[in-house]
Amino acid sequence: MFVDASALVAILAQEPGYTAIGDRLHAASTRSTSGLAVFEAVMAIARLKRLTIAAAQAHVEEFLNAAAIGVVPIADAETREALAAFTRFGKGQGHPAQLNMGDCFAYACARTRRAELLFVGNDFSRTDIVSVTP
Repeated sequence: MFVDASALVAILAQEPGYTAIGDRLHAASTRSTSGLAVFEAVMAIARLKRLTIAAAQAHVEEFLNAAAIGVVPIADAETREALAAFTRFGKGQGHPAQLNMGDCFAYACARTRRAELLFVGNDFSRTDIVSVTP
């Protein structure tokens, strides 16, 4: 399973439906995310909880360790897949998904690893990605 920043934030900020998202996360045999998703989650948690970046980073990293979520690198394959995702599903491309940069990279990381994607929101459900979102 690849975990998008939106799912990390939902769990850490205890947003509506976070327990179901957490259940899906913990049911997965493998869990990964990317440095870009971690960056997005840290920024969101800092804003939502009014924490410093360092405190939010510590909070996110503690959760990643506790949940056994590995951080995978973004390399050439993911970059190419993210660009292809933007071409198909990106903002301003005429597709209803309207994926932003972070979304395109989450999509790419999941696709290149043949992993299901855990996310919150409606954007990815308008793509062809395999979802485990409740």
